[in-house]
Amino acid sequence: MLKMVTIGVYGFDADSFLHRLRQADVHLLLDVRQRRGVRGAEYAWANSNRLQAALAEAGIAYEHHLELAPTTEMRQLQYAEDDRQGVGKRSRHELAAEYVRRYTDEILDQADLAPIVSVLSRNGTAALLCVEHEPEACHRSLIAQRLAEQHDVTVEHLL
Repeated sequence: MLKMVTIGVYGFDADSFLHRLRQADVHLLLDVRQRRGVRGAEYAWANSNRLQAALAEAGIAYEHHLELAPTTEMRQLQYAEDDRQGVGKRSRHELAAEYVRRYTDEILDQADLAPIVSVLSRNGTAALLCVEHEPEACHRSLIAQRLAEQHDVTVEHLL
């Protein structure tokens, strides 16, 4: 059985993030962010170099999958919808329908997920990483859903 988890940065500090990954027996973190930095001192640990160093120390491999990241234009479309609804990025609970459509058409439908599935079969549990706390408010849930539907991957969202 192939298993994958997803996790966001928001809501964790460095120690609790690593603890949660260890609890889920994660051996590989797949970073699907376009920009691998997070604003705010409380999340400095999640900036690419610091995160990779902490993961290496914890014995967790790291891969960046830019091909699965939304474009800047897509992110701006989501931010505009967030503004229209009066919600902030850190308090969003769902993705805009147009964002989902564009991400699916332009990124997900074009992506070859077979290499990720192959890694799961060899290395055990992997985690998809982005920043949002709620998986439904993040494109990582779309990737996870596709893996579940088309590759029989069991997905758990770590909160």
